[in-house]
Amino acid sequence: MLNRVRSAVAHLVSSGGAPPPRPKSPDQPNATSALPAAPAEAPKSPPAKAGGGSAAPAKTAEARASFSRPTFLQLSPGGLRRADDHAGRAVQSPPDTGRRLPWSTGYAEVINAGKSRHNEDQACCEVVYVEGRRSVAGPPKEPSPAQGLCFYYWGLFDGHAGGGAAEMASRLLHRHIREQLKDLVEILQDPSPPPLCLPSTPGTPGSSDPSHVVGPQSCWSSQKEVTHESLVVGAIENAFQLMDEQMARERRGHQVEGGCCALVVVYLLGKVYVANAGDSRAIIVRNGEIIPMSREFTPETERQRLQLLGFLKPELLGGEFTHLEFPRRVQPKELGQRMLYRDQNMTGWAYKKIELEDLRFPLVCGEGKKARVMATIGVTRGLGDHNLKVCSSSLPIKPFLSCFPEVRVYDLTQYEHCPDDVLVLGTDGLWDVTSDSEVAATVDRVLSTYEPNDPSRYTALAQALVLGARGTPRDRGWRLPNNKLGSGDDISVFIIPLGGPGCYS
Repeated sequence: MLNRVRSAVAHLVSSGGAPPPRPKSPDQPNATSALPAAPAEAPKSPPAKAGGGSAAPAKTAEARASFSRPTFLQLSPGGLRRADDHAGRAVQSPPDTGRRLPWSTGYAEVINAGKSRHNEDQACCEVVYVEGRRSVAGPPKEPSPAQGLCFYYWGLFDGHAGGGAAEMASRLLHRHIREQLKDLVEILQDPSPPPLCLPSTPGTPGSSDPSHVVGPQSCWSSQKEVTHESLVVGAIENAFQLMDEQMARERRGHQVEGGCCALVVVYLLGKVYVANAGDSRAIIVRNGEIIPMSREFTPETERQRLQLLGFLKPELLGGEFTHLEFPRRVQPKELGQRMLYRDQNMTGWAYKKIELEDLRFPLVCGEGKKARVMATIGVTRGLGDHNLKVCSSSLPIKPFLSCFPEVRVYDLTQYEHCPDDVLVLGTDGLWDVTSDSEVAATVDRVLSTYEPNDPSRYTALAQALVLGARGTPRDRGWRLPNNKLGSGDDISVFIIPLGGPGCYS
C-alpha cells in the first residue's frame, strides 16, 4: 500500500464527474440511438500533419481528437501549430474579421507550458434553436415559428488525462440541453404554473387528471410550487448526466479518454444560468462589484459528501482507504493513542483512539491545489473519468465523482447594465494565479481604454487576462510582474458583456 501511495503522489492528476443510475426518459435517445458523437456541427480547425512514417489508426485518431481547437478560432494548419507550441505559448483569439461571436463575446486561450502534450481545454459558443416536442395539453397544434425558443450557450471544458472528454462535451452538451428543453417550450412561454404531469399522448387524459388519482390524499393538502426557472435548472442538470452517460457508452469506440471539468452558461428568456461541475470559475463584474456565479468542487469543499459515501459504502474503499480525516498520516507507533480526527458529520475536530483501520490511507488528503481523492484526482465533479482508477490498483474512483453541476441564476431584467458589466468565465489556469479582485481591476483598466460601442473591447479584455495569468518567459519559466510563477496550465477565458446596445437583442 505504501508503494502505491508513493507512486500515486508521483502521478497526480486533477478533475472529475460521476453519474448515479437514473431512469431513462422515453423521449431521450437510448444507447443505440444516442446523440451522435462522431460528427461535429462544423468543421474543426484542421490538425497539423504528423511527421513521416505510418502510425497506428487508433493513435492517429486519438492525436487528431486531442489536437483540435474550437471551430470559432478558424485556425489554419500553421496557426494550429503555433497554438500547440509550448515554448512560444501564443495567445489565440477569434480573428477580427467582422464576424463576431454572439453578444460580441470575447475569447482568448493559451496552451500549457508542457504539462500535457496538447491544450486539453475546449470551448463552445452557440446560438441554439429549440423546437417544441409536442403540445402539453389539448389537441395537436400546427407547428409555427413562435412555438420555438432560442437560447445562447457558452461552455468551457477543462480536460485532464487526455483531451477526448473535453472535446466531446464541447460538441454535444448543448445538444443534450436542447433535447431536455423540447418538452418545456410551451410551458416556459405560458405564464401559468407548470403542469404537474405531461400527457403521454397529446390530447388524451393523463395522470394529471384528478379523476385518475387514487390513494389517500390527506397528506397532500397543497401542491408544491414549481417555477419555470427551476424547470430550466433541471433540464441543465439532466443534460449533464446524459452527457456523462454517453461518454461511458462511447469511451472506447470514440477515443473519449480522460475527463473534464465543465462550466456552462445558458441565456434563456431574460435569465443567465451558470452551471459548474469542477474547478473552473465564473464571476460577474458589475459597476465594480464582484458577484460570484460558481464555486469550485474539490476534495476539500466536498470532503463531507465524499466521507459520507465512504462511510455508507465501505466496499468502495477496497480495504485500502479510511473515510476519516486526520491532520496528517497516522503512524503505526501511534496505535492506541488519541489523535485529532473528523468524519462526515463534523466541521470541527475531536480526539479518537487510533485503531488498526486508521492506518489506511485517507480518502481525502492534502490541502489546496494538492488535495486529492484517493491520492489521485484533484476535483470531485465533472464529466468522464469512467476508466480512472487508483494508481497501481484496480480500485475505481468514479463512484466518488459527480457529474451534476451547481446551477446559479442571474436575472438580467432586474438591473440596468452598462457596457462595462461583464460575466467572466475562466478555467483554473486563470484563477490559480489571479484573484477575483485582480480580474475586476483588469476589467476596469482594459475596458476604460475602449469606446463603449467598440465590440473588440471584450476580446482585448480576454487577451489581457490570459496574458496576465501566463506571464512572460524569464529564468527558465513563466513569471508574473511580481516575479512569482505564472500559470503553467492551459488557460481559457470567455468575456460575456451584460449590457450595451444590441448585446442581447
